[in-house]
Amino acid sequence: MEQDHGVQSRSHSRPTAVSIYDIARRANVSPSTVSRALENHPRIGAETRKRIQELAREMDYVPNAVARSLIANRTWTIGMVLATIADPFMGRVVEGVEHVAIEAGFNVFVSTSQNDPQREIAVMKMLKQRRVDGIIVIASHLFDQYPRLFYRSKTPVIVINEQKPPSDAMHFVSVDDIREAYRAVEHLLKLGHSRIGYIGVTNRPKSNQHRLQGYREALQAASIPIDPALIIVPEETQDHMRIGEISLEPLLTAGATAVFCYNDAVAIGLLSACSKRGLAVPEDLSIIGFDDIDIAAYTVPPLTTVRQPRFQLGQRAMLMLLAILDGQEPENEIVPGELVIRQTTARPASDQARRQAHIPLRPVDVR
Repeated sequence: MEQDHGVQSRSHSRPTAVSIYDIARRANVSPSTVSRALENHPRIGAETRKRIQELAREMDYVPNAVARSLIANRTWTIGMVLATIADPFMGRVVEGVEHVAIEAGFNVFVSTSQNDPQREIAVMKMLKQRRVDGIIVIASHLFDQYPRLFYRSKTPVIVINEQKPPSDAMHFVSVDDIREAYRAVEHLLKLGHSRIGYIGVTNRPKSNQHRLQGYREALQAASIPIDPALIIVPEETQDHMRIGEISLEPLLTAGATAVFCYNDAVAIGLLSACSKRGLAVPEDLSIIGFDDIDIAAYTVPPLTTVRQPRFQLGQRAMLMLLAILDGQEPENEIVPGELVIRQTTARPASDQARRQAHIPLRPVDVR
């Protein structure tokens, strides 16, 4: 009878996974010695450990993730919750988390809340059901509610870009939004601006509140009264670039000569609106952003902004999480930002120049 040699060949050529027992036989040691050597256990001598690890590489050994999880009582998986993948701020932060996680032998599972608080709750619960070892959240909408929502959970949570946690059980890594916003507005004040606007967002309530506070404190320190007409926080859209676009006219009507924007996306939208209206930046309007996303250096003109160390924020968050998993109690961290002065800020134009550009002049009295 003729045999199907093709099928038989495929059946016999299927590779068999290399186990620690195979390595033990080649190295003439016990399987437990191989296991300890691969985990860099201090009880295994350096020479033996090196020989076994070289054998493992030579034999193309792949650790059994299930067995490793059972032994360590861990899944070796970290969950990340992003507000949205469309936000250019998020990418470098994720890279920072992954850089540390992979070095420590962890995988990173990323999901998004789509700026929806209810979805954020659902994603957090899903990650806990998957028994991830820890969760890192960027730009949470529910930071204040975490202790109530997850008070029984033993899964550690690190939040990036939120401050002043309502519970000792919560941990965060963030820039100081209030201080950095103060520095941004202070830069505009030193250039001679007094009619400085603020464009905020509604879908980042905590950080928006802190950056607005820094804006207010800088004006108050300069004895400049707060004019509500100069504070624009549109509610009809969550698209940050669109927010920048629709905020130009009300700010010009209020007599703004400079604007501090919640983030670079808002600032880029404002730059676009200025271009469409025929206004020159910074001659007619100075603009400053926040974040220093990659495109900020390539706008026309290049954007003055507050740089957040995005990669470092991710690294710090993951290191904090590893410390907690190791039984430590790390301190929350405030990471310094940096004011990056480019070409969208300058001294305010004269009233004559503003008239020629058809820009409303400053109101007589706002107090």
